[in-house]
Order: sequence, then C-alpha cells, then structure tokens
Amino acid sequence: MNLIIPGIFLFILWMVKIIEVLFNIDLSVFGIYPLAIRGLPGILFSPFIHADFGHLFNNSLPLFFLGVALFYFYSEVAIRVFILTYILTGLMVWVAGRNAWHIGASGLVYGLASFLFFSGIIRRHFRLIALSLLIVFLYGSMVWGIFPGTYENVSWESHMLGFFVGIVLAVAFRNRGPQRPVFEWMEEEGEIGGEGEEEKLELDDEETKGLRDKEKKG
Repeated sequence: MNLIIPGIFLFILWMVKIIEVLFNIDLSVFGIYPLAIRGLPGILFSPFIHADFGHLFNNSLPLFFLGVALFYFYSEVAIRVFILTYILTGLMVWVAGRNAWHIGASGLVYGLASFLFFSGIIRRHFRLIALSLLIVFLYGSMVWGIFPGTYENVSWESHMLGFFVGIVLAVAFRNRGPQRPVFEWMEEEGEIGGEGEEEKLELDDEETKGLRDKEKKG
C-alpha cells in the first residue's frame, strides 16, 4: 500500500502525457480555469495534465517520495489526507486563482509536503519530526514557489493554496494516526510525583493542626 497508490498515481500521470504527445493533442483545457463552469472539471483532472515532460518530471519525484512517506508514516489517515489535499487544493484554486489555465500536480506536492512537515511538529513525535527535518532538507527551497513572481509561467496560487491546505489538515488530523509514545519511565515519574504530593499535603495538614492547637493554648 505504501508504494502501490503513489506508484499507480504516478503511472497514470506519465501515461496521460505520453498519450497527449503520441496523438498530438492538448489536454490543458481540462485544467482549472477559475470561476468558470468550463474550469470545474479541472479540480479532478488538472493534476494529471502537465505542460511538458520537464514539468512532469519535476513533479514526479517529490510526489512519489511524499506519497510513500504519507502512506508509510500516516497509514491510518493517508487516504483521507491524500483525497482532501487533492480536492481542496483544486477547489481553492478554482475560487481564488488567476484567469488562466492551471495544470499540474504541484499543488498536491505542496499540500503533502506541508502536511508532513507541520504534522510532525504538532505531534512532537521524534520519528515524525525527523521526517519533517528531512522534508525541509530536500524540499525547503520549494517555499519560494508560494510567492507570486518567483517563477515564470507557474501557478503560484496552486503552490500557496496547497501549502495552506496541508497546514489545515495537519491541525485537523492531529489526534488521528501516530501519536507521541509514552514510555514507562515517564509514567513511573508521574506516579512517584503524585505520591510525593499526597504526602506533602498530609504533612501540611498536620502542621496546620499543630499551629491551630498552639493558638488555642495561647
């Protein structure tokens, strides 16, 4: 499952591009065109459409790596996170994007990267934090893609909105999936601390009674 779903998704992306080239057709009309009825199907189809093989290749490697990481570390919520990132990013681009055709899976890439990074930080799980740091190391430069004008002919709206969706989902699913482990020594410390506090309260009560007796005698 960790490799199957990301692998199948990537296979479909490449097959779509190969068919487009072999039959000399332009599928960009199936992209997202904001606030237009004709652009609504792009919410579902735009991630499968790329301008050229360079565009497809640039999205393929991070998409596969992030997809595998999502299904491996967050297997309990992976499918829901993947689908929600896919749909919500496309929907928000349709609502808030520029009047142009938006194509490519980069919004999904930014959404998954954002979810994996912030989810690890929020959960404070050492393995997931290590994954967060790895993502920063590998794809930290991607953050510049969320700003307008950084890259030419690139849908920075898809990047920014995908990034935002990833943060929202990291917060929404923070209590689902892997959680920070609680070790036995942490529980023992809690129990010892609790007993100490009870003893202290008992001593305080005895001291208080003693003071009251002295006041009565005085």
